[in-house]
Amino acid sequence: MYSGATVFSQLMQQLPWWQFQTFVDRYQGDYKVKTFRCAEHFRVMAFAQLTYRESLRDVEACLRAMGPKLYHMGIRSTVSRNNLSNANESRDWRIYAEFAQVLVQQAKTLYAGDSKFPDLDATVYALDSTTIDLCMTLFPWAHFRRTKSAVKMHTLLNLCGNIPEFILISDGKMHDVHVLDHIIPLPGAYYVMDRAYLDFERLHTLHSLKAYFVTRAKKKLQFRRRYSHPVDRTTGVICDQTVVLTNYYSIQKYPAPFRRIKYKDDEGRVLVFLTNDFTLPALSIAELYKARWQIELFFKWIKQHLRIKSFFGTSPNAVKVQIWTAISVYLLVAIMKKRMKIDHSLYTILQILSVSVFEKMPVLQAFESTDYSNGGGDFCNQLPLWD
Repeated sequence: MYSGATVFSQLMQQLPWWQFQTFVDRYQGDYKVKTFRCAEHFRVMAFAQLTYRESLRDVEACLRAMGPKLYHMGIRSTVSRNNLSNANESRDWRIYAEFAQVLVQQAKTLYAGDSKFPDLDATVYALDSTTIDLCMTLFPWAHFRRTKSAVKMHTLLNLCGNIPEFILISDGKMHDVHVLDHIIPLPGAYYVMDRAYLDFERLHTLHSLKAYFVTRAKKKLQFRRRYSHPVDRTTGVICDQTVVLTNYYSIQKYPAPFRRIKYKDDEGRVLVFLTNDFTLPALSIAELYKARWQIELFFKWIKQHLRIKSFFGTSPNAVKVQIWTAISVYLLVAIMKKRMKIDHSLYTILQILSVSVFEKMPVLQAFESTDYSNGGGDFCNQLPLWD
């Protein structure tokens, strides 16, 4: 009989707690705190994410029902709604944000060989945002519309392993293009964006820092063609042009030439791409933009399987703590999947963990497929019912 640590404890052992304590000390997270320290707070919030808890009362009831097991899970204090609510309000959200960045670096290392573009020796990022609707009465600080509040989660997703390398949480009124002011471009990397990020001044900043961008053109774009490159129309590429802007104000912001590619997809839609890369084939540029859909799937996944749509607190700090904890849990599951070579999807791993966190068994045993069919033939100790 296995008498070791619970599945939850084994999962928490995957985390670099000494680095977590570094951020706690930096932001004085445990200053004058006698019980329920930041490490326990993180464990409780991770438990809530893994087991799909909906409220503070829900978290409290479930953990108190398992009181004898909490000590061995690293939770040594009394978990109450008041303790958890105060921690969400007062513990600096930057502790959890910077700890998530440590997990990002670990995940990047593990997934370095999982590139969707093996022939492209560069990092490919997808940039987009998702809106999380909130109640205006409870979240008046999250400005969005006159009758509704919301927060936006601006995300820079590394398409090699779908790792969220950068996240900015803002109110709902912040325009997507302003997030480019918060990103430090990586020279040689590709940034794939939709039309919301078509700002010539900011795109020229990417260009001047030796980074590449791929975005879609707007219908009223004013340009002049300089050169048309030969294309193979059987691949769906209609034209591949070198163009310059003709609008006076636009050309002041982006004086360099663009590459304009018109592409017709399998569904008959005609898409026009703009990029500052003149070396890749036109079809590769179209495939890069197609891969942008991965960030839409990422947003859909975390909204469906993590707790970031209903919050345990109403302050900006509480919202950010919960979102960053959810991201950390996502990264932890991704890291565990790679380290332990688990074949299941992230969704399946989360489902299994949700019902086995209190079990005392090796964590890998929870993911082993078991054949319940009786392969013993007629050997059976049960007496026959009928003679």
